[in-house]
Amino acid sequence: MIWLAAATALAWAVLILGRGMFWRANITDAELAPEPESWPAVTILVPARDEAPTIAAVATALLAQDYPGEFTLWVVDDRSSDGTGDLARALGDGRLTVVTGGARPAGWTGKLWALQQGLEAARPGTPYLLFTDADILHAPHSLRRLVARAEAGGHALTSLMAKLRCVSAAERFFIPAFIHFFQMLYPFAWVNSPRARTAGAAGGCVLLRRDAFEAAGGLAAIRGAMIDDCSLAALIKRHGGRLWLGLTESVVSLRACETVAPIRAMVARTAYAQLGYSPVVLLGMLAALALVFLAPPLLLLFASGPAWWLGAAAWAAMTLSFVPIQRFFWLSPWRALNLPAIALAYMIFTLDSALAHHRGRGGMWKGEAGPMSR
Repeated sequence: MIWLAAATALAWAVLILGRGMFWRANITDAELAPEPESWPAVTILVPARDEAPTIAAVATALLAQDYPGEFTLWVVDDRSSDGTGDLARALGDGRLTVVTGGARPAGWTGKLWALQQGLEAARPGTPYLLFTDADILHAPHSLRRLVARAEAGGHALTSLMAKLRCVSAAERFFIPAFIHFFQMLYPFAWVNSPRARTAGAAGGCVLLRRDAFEAAGGLAAIRGAMIDDCSLAALIKRHGGRLWLGLTESVVSLRACETVAPIRAMVARTAYAQLGYSPVVLLGMLAALALVFLAPPLLLLFASGPAWWLGAAAWAAMTLSFVPIQRFFWLSPWRALNLPAIALAYMIFTLDSALAHHRGRGGMWKGEAGPMSR
């Protein structure tokens, strides 16, 4: 037991001190970048399938951007059955065009195919592209600040992690951990460093410099990627492009998760893809998560002496690492004590993801399985 305790304490020492300070949860877009002398044109693309509850609000917010340059908005109605396209057209703004999407070809994921159809329909040649989701609400200054940051830093990809909805009991329990685990996997400091190999992005808000995007191969190069945002970031970084990923309160998600089921589905959609669809990697990951998140409370319950103290130190480090993201969501820091139970649930969601893949239903989204499951 002393060796188990030493291993979990060492793991948390490495995570806290040696993983890009991922746990700080700073609102990293708060510092304004200097504005460029001239504002490049931007094409905004929104893939939308059965998004009637949010599409009007999202499109209206995008059309209301205080961006000094030219921008156009293209909503790709991806075979919606709830009138999503008609609701967008009803806004009657000349800068907005609704593209009627067609059937998904083999080898493409649904979202990437919708974006590709938008790219093919939109005017070519605009220096920047903004990919944003149909449930993401942008503050009026969002596009202006994104472009200013991209221009000032020479970033080929600039992305903001939208602030997820955190209202229901299920959301308050699970959503802060979703961001916490994402930052643990993709420390923003490492993503933003040209010297680090880590590449990540948040698919709800991705600004791309078109020349770098096309030079890297465009969407066709990642057409089957289940984790499309991080795959796109990795593609751009491999081709020498600079990345910037930040946490924000000015871009928010409207998607509601009133119960555990939609959160489980959100995690299960991509969890096994993150592990390369490998049973061996899955088992290794579950063992590592058990060591990091489950061992500390078990040691407090069943160990004694030095093992107990090491377990207590590990759980204290775990809890303190989770406090900043609780504060980001305006939740009590005492909720951070729940992290072992939350991690156990995420482990179960990951097992669900693997089982769904082996049943041919992996990557389910909007009623369709992902390419790897076909």
